[in-house]
Amino acid sequence: MPDNGTQRNILLGGHKLKKECFMTSTSFEDRDGQIWHNGKLGPWRDARLHVLSHALHYASCVFEGERAYAGKIFKLTEHSERFAVSARTLGFELPYSVAEIDAACNETCEANGIVDGYVRPVAWRGSEMMGVSAQDTRIHVAIATWPWPSYFSPEARMKGIRLKTSSWRRPTPETAPVHAKAAGLYMICTLSRHEVESQGYDDALMLDWRGQVAETTGANIFMLMGDGKLHTPTPDCFLNGITRRTVIDLAKARGIEVVERVIMPGELAQASEVFITGTAVEVTPVGEIDDHRYTPGDVTLAMMEDYEKAVGKQPESAASAA
Repeated sequence: MPDNGTQRNILLGGHKLKKECFMTSTSFEDRDGQIWHNGKLGPWRDARLHVLSHALHYASCVFEGERAYAGKIFKLTEHSERFAVSARTLGFELPYSVAEIDAACNETCEANGIVDGYVRPVAWRGSEMMGVSAQDTRIHVAIATWPWPSYFSPEARMKGIRLKTSSWRRPTPETAPVHAKAAGLYMICTLSRHEVESQGYDDALMLDWRGQVAETTGANIFMLMGDGKLHTPTPDCFLNGITRRTVIDLAKARGIEVVERVIMPGELAQASEVFITGTAVEVTPVGEIDDHRYTPGDVTLAMMEDYEKAVGKQPESAASAA
């Protein structure tokens, strides 16, 4: 199994930045390890679903993204609860309780020797029925875990990632289950991400159907404005992320006021600092959105530092000794 002891993310407070293999070219199909599937662990390479699974054709699938730090999954139960709610929103019940999903996530991490890594629970409708209606399909649940210390490279992250506004928009709540972590909603994100990556950007800024700033393809966004407050879009048509809520609490603990409101694209020019938040990206500075430039400042760095403390990251010296 991979040595997780050296796989640590960005650390502040004078710790040396360590260049990691933050993304891997190894196929996710061909790996060593164990995947939990419908109640039991099995070999990674044997995890399969049928080509006529309803989820593949009609997006009847929900998932979660979680991170383990120093052997503990951050806010595991909150993620498992959201997992169950997402399933109900798509019209099915998970065949396991929240407590059982929690236990399975921990079991899978332990089986794969994960110390610092990513956890992916996923649930989907099976292949018993092929058609839009699929009331009698089996609900499958699987959990995979793998080492994943950083979403963006350390160099890109500290410089500030580059965003470009996508031509695709987040839908209205009347047209999609926007508050569920549903696989189908990420089709727009994939299209948006591919669109801007082909132009040299790291990620896309998503507007909603009204033309208001919403989020990136997989993270929430915060802006430091001239009033010294952090401003963030109201999550009325996208996920109110667990990391987002964590960072809001951390900011308030520092005495930084957070304003949730409608933000229009024209206001991007007024921001002095911008960062995004999410389980995968953690707290990542933004250096550019379209023609606007930003420099990671004191507030962004403070939020990065506070978040790392909150999730229990180990200092570089401890990581090296592990």
